[in-house]
Amino acid sequence: MTLFLYASTVLLWGTTWIAIHFQLGEVPVLVSAFYRFAIAGMLFLPALALLRRVQRTSLRDHGFFLLQGCCLFSFNFVCFYTASQYIVSGLISVVFSAAILFNAVNNRLLWRERAEPAIYIAATLGIAGLVLLFWDSIAGGHFDRGAALGLGLALLGTYFFSLGNMISVRHSRRGLKPWTSNAYAMIYGALILLACVIATDTEWKMDTRPIYVGSLLYLAIPGSILGFTAYLTLVGRIGANRAAYATVLFPLVALTLSTWFEGYRWTVMSFAGLLLVLLGNTVSLGGLEMVRRWRPGSVRERMVQ
Repeated sequence: MTLFLYASTVLLWGTTWIAIHFQLGEVPVLVSAFYRFAIAGMLFLPALALLRRVQRTSLRDHGFFLLQGCCLFSFNFVCFYTASQYIVSGLISVVFSAAILFNAVNNRLLWRERAEPAIYIAATLGIAGLVLLFWDSIAGGHFDRGAALGLGLALLGTYFFSLGNMISVRHSRRGLKPWTSNAYAMIYGALILLACVIATDTEWKMDTRPIYVGSLLYLAIPGSILGFTAYLTLVGRIGANRAAYATVLFPLVALTLSTWFEGYRWTVMSFAGLLLVLLGNTVSLGGLEMVRRWRPGSVRERMVQ
């Protein structure tokens, strides 16, 4: 089940990078983000109610749902959507992989949980691998004021995402299922975005092109409802530190799609980066522990049995 959730998260969120790209243009960032989570919330919560899967919650729980909406379903995506206007999506993916380190630090600060050394090793390998994968984009960019703003927004969005992970840990300890917390938090996130649209006097627009509408529905349903439920279920099962390593694998899915549709060319450096990411993934999921426990004698005993 854990492997299924992990693979689902990587595949679902890995494909949302292209969908987010198709959201940029005529419709303002705040409005596009509002459409996404308004659709997700209006579909998710009623569906759970029909299936009788909504758990009982307290007023205090709803306070945390509101915070989760701020961190996972509004401000973080405003940061990412806006950053996409200044820097390439590959570089945003590299920055987003810092969620591993943010989660390790926040777990220590908020939950007093010390991260395993393997997490830091995996994070180092994964981020180094992504830098190699996207080296041409990084080295070829012109780091002006706009690029600096884009990097800052991507980091801020990633930190919001990490704080949302910490809130999800709280929900898990309280026995709240991800579908209940996500459904409410998406509604709160949409309301926060609506307030931002009104407060900033942002113009309401709608792009009726199939590419925009299709990508919007994909982001709202598979990308938000299914993706966040799978990921936060994973957080409850294996912890925020290990679950966050999926963020390092998202760009690999996006890169594969780019190879098919955008003519991305693999180089020696990109292959080396892929190997580093896969090695980091193995370390994060317990590879070092398996090697440490491995004994030739134990293997022979299992073969005899």
